[in-house]
Amino acid sequence: MSTAAPAAPPAATPPPAGLGTLIAPVRSRVVLAVLLQVVASVAAVVPFVAVAELGRALLADPVASARVWTVVAVGGLALVVRLAAMVAATGITHLADNDLGLSLRRALVDRLGRVPLGWFTERNSAAVRAAVGDDVSALHHLVGHSFTNIAAAVVTPLVSLGYLLWVDWRLAVITLGPALIGIAVYARLMAGARDHYESYNAAMGRVTAAAVEFVEGIAVVKSFGQAGRAHRRFLEAADAFADRFLAMVRTTFAGTVVMELLLSPSFMLIWTTAASTVFVAAGWIEPVDVLPFALLGVGLAAPLTALGYSVNDVRVARAAAGRVGGVLATPELPLNVHPREPAGTDVVFDAVTYSYGEESAAVQEVSFELRPGTVTALVGRSGSGKTTVARLLPRFFDPDAGSICIGGADIRSLTPDTLYRSVSFVFQDVRLQRATVAENIAFGRPDARREEIVQAARAARIDERIRALPKGYDAVVGVDVSFSGGEAQRLSIARCFLADAPVIVLDEATAFADPESEAAIQDALSTLAVGRTLLVIAHRLHTIERVDQILVLERGRIVERGTHEELLAAGGRYAQMRRGTASPAGAYPAETHPAEVSA
Repeated sequence: MSTAAPAAPPAATPPPAGLGTLIAPVRSRVVLAVLLQVVASVAAVVPFVAVAELGRALLADPVASARVWTVVAVGGLALVVRLAAMVAATGITHLADNDLGLSLRRALVDRLGRVPLGWFTERNSAAVRAAVGDDVSALHHLVGHSFTNIAAAVVTPLVSLGYLLWVDWRLAVITLGPALIGIAVYARLMAGARDHYESYNAAMGRVTAAAVEFVEGIAVVKSFGQAGRAHRRFLEAADAFADRFLAMVRTTFAGTVVMELLLSPSFMLIWTTAASTVFVAAGWIEPVDVLPFALLGVGLAAPLTALGYSVNDVRVARAAAGRVGGVLATPELPLNVHPREPAGTDVVFDAVTYSYGEESAAVQEVSFELRPGTVTALVGRSGSGKTTVARLLPRFFDPDAGSICIGGADIRSLTPDTLYRSVSFVFQDVRLQRATVAENIAFGRPDARREEIVQAARAARIDERIRALPKGYDAVVGVDVSFSGGEAQRLSIARCFLADAPVIVLDEATAFADPESEAAIQDALSTLAVGRTLLVIAHRLHTIERVDQILVLERGRIVERGTHEELLAAGGRYAQMRRGTASPAGAYPAETHPAEVSA
């Protein structure tokens, strides 16, 4: 028994990083870009001011030529400054966005590579894809466009308003009226729309998840004649999303129409012209003073519409940052600061208990030993804890109590590389990468020679199938070839041969195999078992008659152990299962997946 201390318990999980934390690495560049956009926005107003002042100069008597050319020069210089500042700001934000997207995706992949493997079994794949893809893209629009757009939407009307106040403060205040009303309407809309937006995002997430699950499982769904039911689930999610979207539209439609009308250039032109006409008729301003309001008053409200869209981008980015931060805050697999090396290949489970956060433990006080070179089978009804026990060994999860040791070293004291050099596993759901067949086989040993890869494939009874491909081992999975479930299992077994780990975990290895593939898999497994320690989840009891040890689990506990003959002679649960008379009573049903895993 090992006396090694397990890995220290993980520290308290920090709260997920917010938007400000995620964009902190590029904040200085964003600030610089915003300052440049401020310069560009001020410069954008200057040509309009120059035109208005040029009108004054040309209508003066006499015309001051020097002033006219000065105004023209200032207006032209402002155009050059605006262009240069805008180009610089856009370049800086997009380079910053590229760096941020790259660093976030690397950080996400790095974190996902260090979380417990069991974390992925509890998560929807669509949610992970959204965080790495869509949510990072939402931050792209924020950094690349929204901050500079907000700066332009704020600075441009402020500078314009300042000039108009200098021309005539009374007419400037009246000109500002529609914009102020539009802002008030928008603020009221946003005050009541937050809850709608949150439920909208949640409904969109459910639609995405339902679509991904439907597409990924379409083959299984159709083969069991359940396409209609699976399609209904997707339609229900889509209908719920449509209802939520329509509810949000109904609450914001009227206000949005009013706001868009008040802030439209055509309405502002009519409003400004009418107000200016009244002021000229009353003798409060000179006719030439109408020109600045006609040029700049129309543009007072337009940037505010862009501001509304940019604020919405910030809202979307904040929600996306929360999801990205949630993934980045996922607790990592705890590692021991003083890693050990196993002194052998014997495996010992000592009083292991584990629960999935439920009140009752999935595995309770489980103790057994896997001696080198032996085969141990786990049997029991569905829900008895077989898969949980098997997945604790390759450290999909860490036990709540007890220890699991390989060669006298607690697996929590091993580095991941050491652990996975010691333990390989073949599960029913085999994932092949979009890479060559050779690269898929060499996944655990990227430096393996081609001869070694071919030898492993030959031992796994998949070499002939590969050589029949036009590109052979260089065929790309998912592009040049698609493998059946049984063939994918044999590729997974080839990985185990090449990795040459002394301990193998097999979980429902023939679940998706046709009879021909099943026979090939059984042959491959028989070869794989030679000289290795195997832990097998078995469902067809006739395949485990010659194993060295059978462990019968019920409700997370080992209720019987021994050889096939010993357990038959005992006449207990195993004997009842063997005769097909085991009572189905209890909280878990009989097995519904007749998968066979043979030693």
